[in-house]
Amino acid sequence: MRFALSPEQLDFAASLRKLLEAGRAPSAVRAWASGDSGPGRALIRQLAEAGVLGLAVAEEHGGIGAEPIDLVVAFQEIGRAAVPGPVLETAAAIPALLQALPDRDPAERWLPGFAEGTALGTVAFASGVALDADTAEVVLLAGEQLSLGHRSGLVRSVDPARRLFTVAAAEPVAEGGQVAAAVAAGFDTGALACAAQLLGAGKALLHASTEYAKQRKQFGKPIGEFQAVKQKLADVLIALDLAEPLLYRAALTMTGPTRSRDVSAAVIACGDAAYRAARTALQVHGAIGYTAEYDLSLWLTKVTALRSAWGTPDLHRARIARALREDTDRERAERGIA
Repeated sequence: MRFALSPEQLDFAASLRKLLEAGRAPSAVRAWASGDSGPGRALIRQLAEAGVLGLAVAEEHGGIGAEPIDLVVAFQEIGRAAVPGPVLETAAAIPALLQALPDRDPAERWLPGFAEGTALGTVAFASGVALDADTAEVVLLAGEQLSLGHRSGLVRSVDPARRLFTVAAAEPVAEGGQVAAAVAAGFDTGALACAAQLLGAGKALLHASTEYAKQRKQFGKPIGEFQAVKQKLADVLIALDLAEPLLYRAALTMTGPTRSRDVSAAVIACGDAAYRAARTALQVHGAIGYTAEYDLSLWLTKVTALRSAWGTPDLHRARIARALREDTDRERAERGIA
């Protein structure tokens, strides 16, 4: 199985990185956290113009209908820039959920606006908590049935730019036996995009730490020349490099029977690697890394929040264990072993 990105995908990633750097994402994140969604919405509209919000939307609904690997490429760059807002829900989770429903009406109703960037959506799964339900035009509650939701209480997040709300059911959208499969598809696609965001954020933290270690001097020389600092940064690089193939494998098996298992493996690996990058960044930067005024804090809080936003590590480890047990039982049954 080949995990290397194509030249077109690498060019796409480079163009998104350039766009987001020019869009001054850190200032948009701070404005979003303070309640001003204007700069963030402007940045999201630029992503829509670049085709990001339509990657997972079929062409019949005004999207591009790209492959999951293209979604992973885009969300790595979104994570690298710490873009605020319910971009993941709008561009990944909800399109996958709605397009897996037997009824085409919900997809036709909302997905064209998502792809164009004229509307944002958010969704609450088992936790009953949705991101930015005060900003999104479409709020969904996905459980045994799919329904429109209305926000109620505010839930505090470690990341000030992630405004979480409890959601209560309102108007039904879809119900029946096939809703569960659609909800699972939406959750797995969202978790895949979250893993990509974590990997991108981890790479941004590693880059920031490496550059700081080159400039910060102690005992008359840059701290990056000390072996202890080098080893910590090398450990982060190894963790990120080992997580990346798991992320790409998950993207390539999204239509296969091992989807949930592979997505969970990617979430765990990318989450652990990003968390290691965050801890190392704090150690390398020292006291300045704790200050809210310093941009590093935006990625530190983002990683901490995203690590459990789409299922805790324990949940994903349990999903992997369950899938492996099922595979073992199936093989034993095929061989006639009791």
